[in-house]
Amino acid sequence: MTETFFSWSHIAEVLPDLLRTGLVNTLILAGASAVLGTVLGLGLAIMGLSSTRWLRWPARVYTDLFRGLPAIVTILLIGQGLAIAARPVFGTDPYPLGILALSLVAAAYIGEIFRSGIQSVDRGQLEAARALGMTYSAAMGKVVVPQGIRRVLPALVNQFIALIKDSSLVYFLGLLADQRDLFRIGQDAAANSGNLSPLVAAGLVYLAITVPLTHLVNHIDRRLRTGRPVQGGEDDDADVPALAVRA
Repeated sequence: MTETFFSWSHIAEVLPDLLRTGLVNTLILAGASAVLGTVLGLGLAIMGLSSTRWLRWPARVYTDLFRGLPAIVTILLIGQGLAIAARPVFGTDPYPLGILALSLVAAAYIGEIFRSGIQSVDRGQLEAARALGMTYSAAMGKVVVPQGIRRVLPALVNQFIALIKDSSLVYFLGLLADQRDLFRIGQDAAANSGNLSPLVAAGLVYLAITVPLTHLVNHIDRRLRTGRPVQGGEDDDADVPALAVRA
């Protein structure tokens, strides 16, 4: 059992490729799709909150569609189906199509995260900003939306963790040798050696990325719930009566 899953010779053999090629490609796939998905998701959230049904309905349909489909179905439909139509733009390289597919899936979830965060901001914040003379768009962009994003930061980091794991599905598109992610390198090495240790090594690298991010989510959540600690402690409190007497 130990030799099948924890053969250190097989792990040492595949580890350089995992770190040099697999880790880089996994982070590129997840990072690029997170950026594009965040931009698209914010647009979807604003559209979903619009009072105009011609903006609200397309956002709702998009969200239901891409949240309802398995991620692998979306990746295959775009990576294989769109590849024919987009060949003049992307050529035969499936890498950018994989990023596009992950971005479209992420946008549906991130849009809902943003929408829930914006809706959680008290309506009085918008009304107060409008009372100060701000336009609706300025009040949303400078007052409401920043507060909403701050409240959903833990959920956004969780979505990035999910993207890191979903990036392993891009291997179905048949990436080139230097485009392989962690999972594909581990799987290829396991198939060639007849030993599952390379796949276990890939899983350990995934854990090395996702576990610290999970603890980061917990830390952000605690900070947002409790706020920043007051600096100075009892010494600052002791000065309050003296200041009051002088006043």
